[in-house]
Amino acid sequence: MVVKPSMWSCRLSGESVTEATIAQWMKKVGDPVAADEALVELETDKVTLEVNSPSNGTLTSIIAKEGATVGVAAILGVVTAGGAGASAPAAVSAPAAPAASASAASPAASSPAVAPASDLDPGSAPRSGSNGGITKADVVSFLTANTPPAAMTLSPAVRKLIDENHLNPGQIKGTGKDGRITKDDVLGFMANPPAPPAAVATAPVSAPAVATPAAGAREERVKMTKLRKTIARRLKDAQNTAAMLTTFNEVDMSAVMALRAQYKEGFEKKHGVKLGFSSFFTKAVVAALQALPAVNARIDGEEIVYNHFYDVGMAVSTPNGLMVPVMRDCDHKSFADIEKSLGELAKKGRDGKLSMDEMNGGTFTITNGGVFGSMMSTPILNMPQSAILGLHKIQERPMAVNGQVEIRPMMYLALSYDHRIIDGREAVTFLVKVKEAIEDPQRLLLDM
Repeated sequence: MVVKPSMWSCRLSGESVTEATIAQWMKKVGDPVAADEALVELETDKVTLEVNSPSNGTLTSIIAKEGATVGVAAILGVVTAGGAGASAPAAVSAPAAPAASASAASPAASSPAVAPASDLDPGSAPRSGSNGGITKADVVSFLTANTPPAAMTLSPAVRKLIDENHLNPGQIKGTGKDGRITKDDVLGFMANPPAPPAAVATAPVSAPAVATPAAGAREERVKMTKLRKTIARRLKDAQNTAAMLTTFNEVDMSAVMALRAQYKEGFEKKHGVKLGFSSFFTKAVVAALQALPAVNARIDGEEIVYNHFYDVGMAVSTPNGLMVPVMRDCDHKSFADIEKSLGELAKKGRDGKLSMDEMNGGTFTITNGGVFGSMMSTPILNMPQSAILGLHKIQERPMAVNGQVEIRPMMYLALSYDHRIIDGREAVTFLVKVKEAIEDPQRLLLDM
């Protein structure tokens, strides 16, 4: 049974995901696996995905090695259903039974040339697919040619012994009739496993890879991940495509901070989530987008697409890089709904569990550099969106209030926008509306 990536060819941030990189295999050849158990981790442009085992059985072959780039329909490996052994490839190749039986007729001649399953080189598999791709038929042919006949003729007692001890029958030499593996063969293999030769063979190969940087080296070269390359490309594309401009304003956070301090305990007790600043800014942004539709629009070819929904992306820093999960239909969400959605998405981002649906789309983005201490920045557009709001650190500063100097908690706001679709008047007005809503949060409750 072949292992393939499934349902990850979809639209993501306006792009089609057509390939992924093998990040790591979580199982080795010969390991037993359970149905739906994670086998391999794929890294796409924006998310990390796990491919699960299609059935109970044994991982008998790894076709795509770690670091390889694979397409949507690529075959990653082969799981033999029903426990250890390589019976699945034989069943799959039933139409080619005459050829299989012909090769099985001379086991004495073919057995010495057969390599153990763990020593198979997927690079030597035939590639009859388009652009040199490996097809299902190629895998079946490759495994059939390299699987000992003994592995396909296990008696129930031998199979049980192999399963219980998690052995790979491809490594056991059969001494029974027609090269079949007997119980004594298995017991002998367990008493004298060929571990030392395998260790000697692999040690010289792995040593150079580990010792890449020389002692005292002043620099180290690390290959960019697919995610990092995609982030770099998309950010540069935004600069090259949009007529990007940034306008600034500042907001007095006193009213929101006072409201939050007054109700945060009751809010958390009732809704089970803390009341943060993100829900206030999300609500303020939605109100401003409704008043200024161009800021919620995008350019598609020679047309302007006006979105009549408000899916707000919130930039999140994760161990794998910058991600922008999307909160759907924020105009219909309460403060508690927004805080819950953001908390769940942020946790998934940190754990590498974001799905593509949670990353797809978005009509506007909010990014908060203030959590890292940033006082001011010029955020880059998240294409194909036309605007992004940058939040920053809250800093107490002396402000003139009604002719008096008062110390107020102030935050700089930055709106980067695409001047091709948004005029300066609209950009400035948008930022002023956000400022007014935050400085007088009752506006958000009264829909003003």
